[in-house]
Amino acid sequence: MRVRGRLTWGRRARAGAVLTALLAGALPPAVVLVPGTATAGTAAGTPVCQVRDDRLREISGMVASDDGYVVINDGADDEARRRIFFLDQRCAVVRTVSFPSRPRDTEDLAIGRDGTIWVADIGDNDRSRPTVGVWRLAPGAKQPVLHRMTYPDRPHDAEALLLDASGRPLIITKGGSGTVFLYAPTTALRADATTPLTALGQVTLPTTTTSNPFSFLGRGVITGAASAPDGRRVALRSYADAFEYDVPDGDVVRALTTGTARVTPLPDEPQGESITYSRDGRSLLTVSESAGQPSGTRSTILRYPATATTATAAPLTESAAPALSTLARPIAEDTTGLGGWTWPLAAGAGVLLVLLGLAGVLRWRHTARR
Repeated sequence: MRVRGRLTWGRRARAGAVLTALLAGALPPAVVLVPGTATAGTAAGTPVCQVRDDRLREISGMVASDDGYVVINDGADDEARRRIFFLDQRCAVVRTVSFPSRPRDTEDLAIGRDGTIWVADIGDNDRSRPTVGVWRLAPGAKQPVLHRMTYPDRPHDAEALLLDASGRPLIITKGGSGTVFLYAPTTALRADATTPLTALGQVTLPTTTTSNPFSFLGRGVITGAASAPDGRRVALRSYADAFEYDVPDGDVVRALTTGTARVTPLPDEPQGESITYSRDGRSLLTVSESAGQPSGTRSTILRYPATATTATAAPLTESAAPALSTLARPIAEDTTGLGGWTWPLAAGAGVLLVLLGLAGVLRWRHTARR
């Protein structure tokens, strides 16, 4: 795993969460040992603009607006960073909106057709939160309103949010094994109540070989999501790729659980957690965190052409990672429990030992030069 510069607490937690998933057997043998079925290209995105505001060092969510962009930070200790930031088309901050109370871990944004901004406060690296939430900022409102939700099975770490055709928020778990799960509120959200979530199905991600700072670990997790302005496409992103799905009938859940993804490689983005469609729907826009990168590094919004052809990437093959039906497969299978994963655990431990040994050698060589 390549992580440059000093690690912030959030970056250490995310790196640890990925390694924990490996050691817990959440990564099946196919992800560890079998080459991807979709060969990634090497083309990088086209820079759009650079975010120069020092408060925006850990951008975790972004949506495009008519005037520019809206972004949020990952959960930050600094109060000045715990805001909703509105940027112009040159990435300059033009205004901010504060939260009425402290959010826990804001990870993604979505924008409704009426201009409502939805902030996904759903991150949970330790999988210990009794509730998660979405903040709803209506057009013209001075502050967002918090709506709490609770999972039906157990806590999940999640970093991606979509809205379905009715405006209902959909949470996509982060995963780790190449399979992620969908949850949605069972009833209309209320500010004065905690709404139960229900499980809607699973998404098996295509495998790729796209280069990214976390190697094969970064290809099996979902760190952001986006809906096209016309609602006819949605995209999920990992640290390595964007996966686009057609939504011809407005049924986002069915598109994700039964559709075939088209893959856009997002090679070597430093800490890629955000994705949105451009307002004309022709492009995918991404931005990475700059915290922990070399001094002077700024987050840059990148543009990639949105795909427009039939999917060519295949999901994980049956021999590589058998996929049961949504009804048959336990919904909690994406993270914990050793179960039948004894030898993947051993393989994961071996990988970790190799990484630790390499780190020790590099540290020794660095010390020896002093």
